[in-house]
Amino acid sequence: MSPLPAPSPQSLIRKAPAAAVKAAVEAHGRYMKGLPGGRRATLAYLDLSHFELDGADLSEADLTGALLAGASLRGAILDRAVLYGADLRDADLRGARLTRVDMRGAYLRGANLSGADLSGCDLREGLTAVQDGAEGFRLLRHAEDGAGLDYALLKGAKMSGAQMSGAFARAADLTDADLSGATLSGARLNNATMNRVDMTGADIFGADLSGALLRRAVLTGVDTSGANLEDADLAEVLRAPPPLIYVDDQPLHELLEAHEAFCASGGAKGRAANIPQIDFRPLRRLKGRKLSGLAAPGAIFFGMDLEGVELQGANLVGADLRGANLRKADLRGARLADADLARADLSGAKLGPLVIGEGRALRADLTRAILRGANLSGASAARARLIGADLSRASLAGCDLRGAELPEGFVAK
Repeated sequence: MSPLPAPSPQSLIRKAPAAAVKAAVEAHGRYMKGLPGGRRATLAYLDLSHFELDGADLSEADLTGALLAGASLRGAILDRAVLYGADLRDADLRGARLTRVDMRGAYLRGANLSGADLSGCDLREGLTAVQDGAEGFRLLRHAEDGAGLDYALLKGAKMSGAQMSGAFARAADLTDADLSGATLSGARLNNATMNRVDMTGADIFGADLSGALLRRAVLTGVDTSGANLEDADLAEVLRAPPPLIYVDDQPLHELLEAHEAFCASGGAKGRAANIPQIDFRPLRRLKGRKLSGLAAPGAIFFGMDLEGVELQGANLVGADLRGANLRKADLRGARLADADLARADLSGAKLGPLVIGEGRALRADLTRAILRGANLSGASAARARLIGADLSRASLAGCDLRGAELPEGFVAK
């Protein structure tokens, strides 16, 4: 195969023959699998602009200072790779895996990282000093305006634990992104779109969030006193819940116990709960609870463990179920119109019709529900109403959608 070019004294960035790059990527794949002929890819300072590397496994590869402007890396695996000082402007990284990647000083202006996993990624500032015969050392710059995520698309990106101290992300779109536990101290995020972003436990001391859109953002455990939030839109922000919730002087947990007794006894004991707009988060989990017919429109279940919960025929219209664990939950006949289920795990859940009598059944209603990035793999959603629902980036592998009313123009893959 053609060897990759060695750097020249005149320019650190080298042209790379397509055949040599392809061979290096294939050899790296064998290296990662421990197969004969494998070799770790060293693609540092190569001109890979506009290369098509969709789905490539480049985990642990060395791409230091690589020129990847306009490259296509959809679904690529770059876990623990080195992209220090790399130029990824306008690159397509949708759905790529970049966990624990060293991206210090990387240039990501205009890159599309929608749905990408950047958990534990290091996006701090960084500079590359290049030895120069005439000047001694000079700084490698791919662009005059420096590094950063300005104007990048990060919709639904997983960035939990990411290091972004001092990073530039002005006017970036982080809608629905997971920034829980991220370090954003000193980051420039002014005029960024961060609606519905999860910033639970994030460090934003000294961050510039002026003019940012943070509608329905989750700021639980976040100290905002040291951040610049001038002109930021903080409408409907979700903060930490109170330690206990009372409804008409009765603790919430007692109301649910009475509801379970009502369900178990066929109405002979207990009392059916009708508790709209309640924040259930102080209960932490409702795993396996029998809450059929619960009336809780507009309730908050954000991030809660509801695995195996029985909510047949429940009224959860407009409820906040973002990031909730609803694995194997029974939601037959449930009313979930306008509910927010972004990033929720509904794998194996029952969303089909609920038989209520001979020849009569209630269909699960998810009209206009938000299911962006939700996991519906193996779920049963036969005849479910999904009119106007947002299923972008949702996982539907093995989901039963027979007879379901789907959004206009939607085609299940």
